[in-house]
Amino acid sequence: MGKKRVMVPAEDVDLSAVKYQHEAIQAPHLTGLKFKLFVKLLETPLVGPLIISRLKKDNKIVELLQNTVIPEAPMYKPEYPPQEPEPGVVVVDEDGKPEDRVELAMNCLPPYNSASCWNEDLASPFRYWKIRDYAHAYRSQFVTPSMVAEKIISVIEEFNKKDPPMPLLISFDAEEVRKQAAASTKRFEEGSPISILDGIFIAIKDDIDLYPHPSTGGTTWMHEVRPVKEDAVSVSRLRCCGVIFVGKANMHEFGMGTTGNNPNYGTTRNPHALDRYTGGSSSGPAAIVASGLCSAALGTDGGGSIRIPSSLCGVVGLKTTYGRTNIRGSLYDYGTVAIIGPIASSVEDVMLVYAAILGSNPADRISLNPSPPCLPNLSSCDGADALGSLRLGKYTAWFNDVQSTDVSDACEDMLNLLSKTHGCEMVEIVIPEMQEMRTAHLLSIGSEFIQSLNPDVEDGKGVRLNYDSRTSVALFRSFSASDYIAAQCLRSTSIRGCSCIALRLFTHSDGEFLLLLFSPHFLLSHSTFKRRLMYHHMEIFKKVDVIVTPTTGMTAPKIPSGALSYGETNLQVTGYLMRFVVAANLLGFPSISIPVGYDKQGLPIGLQLISRPWGEATLLRLASAVEELYAKPKKRPASFYDVLKTK
Repeated sequence: MGKKRVMVPAEDVDLSAVKYQHEAIQAPHLTGLKFKLFVKLLETPLVGPLIISRLKKDNKIVELLQNTVIPEAPMYKPEYPPQEPEPGVVVVDEDGKPEDRVELAMNCLPPYNSASCWNEDLASPFRYWKIRDYAHAYRSQFVTPSMVAEKIISVIEEFNKKDPPMPLLISFDAEEVRKQAAASTKRFEEGSPISILDGIFIAIKDDIDLYPHPSTGGTTWMHEVRPVKEDAVSVSRLRCCGVIFVGKANMHEFGMGTTGNNPNYGTTRNPHALDRYTGGSSSGPAAIVASGLCSAALGTDGGGSIRIPSSLCGVVGLKTTYGRTNIRGSLYDYGTVAIIGPIASSVEDVMLVYAAILGSNPADRISLNPSPPCLPNLSSCDGADALGSLRLGKYTAWFNDVQSTDVSDACEDMLNLLSKTHGCEMVEIVIPEMQEMRTAHLLSIGSEFIQSLNPDVEDGKGVRLNYDSRTSVALFRSFSASDYIAAQCLRSTSIRGCSCIALRLFTHSDGEFLLLLFSPHFLLSHSTFKRRLMYHHMEIFKKVDVIVTPTTGMTAPKIPSGALSYGETNLQVTGYLMRFVVAANLLGFPSISIPVGYDKQGLPIGLQLISRPWGEATLLRLASAVEELYAKPKKRPASFYDVLKTK
């Protein structure tokens, strides 16, 4: 019939013939009762398949992959060749004590005069307090962790009374916070704080275990079927450093969205504009840091969930290499694309929290063979040489594919500053098969989601999901995506038992995409695409050290009034928010989002840096330089609380 598509081997792709194609998603924007009706129709046996068929036809997804022959063998998890050591770094013992790693990270930071910052008058430009400012205030007895705790508790309780609800936290226990703060205060009184993180307030996304709080994943029922018995590994490491946990931060239900919308508990608002989304799915973590209530937060990132809200809220978010941090104790500890990472108001605070939580689990050390974790020595003169030698790769057509040139212009200005100030070399690159990359990520994250959720949906919990999640479940369950994930879990080379897989209007840890029918052949194809895409990117990393893009293709979108009660599906917005984040998840690369300015409406813009595998030290060094070069005063968010110094 002439429909068969045969791809040449990856190494034979002619890059000069590659043309960038804008992703134009054809799907309705629905909120309120219209969205509710749409989901009801989608769950109807006869009508639902017709809707899927129409979406499939309009978006040419089957045309792209169903009849494609791919010459490469499958790759089910990221696989990397050995990497060259990073220059100007300090190697970290991932088996050592977290507090020792934090101390090492402290020694890598440049000099900082906390006393001078503390004595600044109120007319000084706005700035966030750093972790080192809190430590100085505690040690100088200007304030105690218990005093700060009372201010935070007062604000959180105020947020919990708002109508309509817009909670930063889903689970909060004031007495538990007071208890932790009292213990930290006593350690300071005795002159024996555990680390620089002692007395630092941190929020934990609601899909990461924090005992004794439940982990609901933004749902109304997950805690009923999955009780929390202990801290997640990353949380336990922070607790060893004396961190005070304020509670479980709000999120998009099950991470299945890019906006942070959550009708179950209320939608967290962007501190810079309360009529705007925070981005998702780590909405609560980014907002609570941007509002000044916490120095840092932990989020998860399976499709931009740390970087998107960090960009939209004007803070820093680090997505580590897949396997660099131990994801055990989260709702996604079965997956191949998600990680746990830090969000903070500054690069140095991200680095301190990262130092505490880093460390692969034993299985990943065997399968991934990671390079030793390193931190950049920002206090050394060698740092300037390391910066000057960096080659930054920019795919211009992709870089400029944004909703407003405010975004690309702000990022371009920063790249020019890096080149002018530090001598970083700009290299034009081409990334082929980006449409295939988006689809492969979609199928990977979607299949992992439905495989984990199927037992509970079968047990009757599906009707308690919000409409956004039910759209995903109805379509994925109809086409046995779980068979594919089960086959991967069993390390089976046969997928013969799978029927069709559906890809829908899906949104997982972060994505909302069209999910369309694929044959069992495609289940193998999407993994083969992974290997092809890994080849393309590793070839690029032979020519450059870091790939640079805007973090998102737009700034924070407005919240439609009808979205608060029933949720929302807006694939056009999702396309812009996820335009630049997918490669780091599908292929496991480390990446970071750093604020680099504001659009004409005063909304934050983020620059994304993507490095080769295990290149976190390079990212942190370059991100620190970006932060230092951004000389314009930061805007004080409309919703901001100074819990450290305000009387």
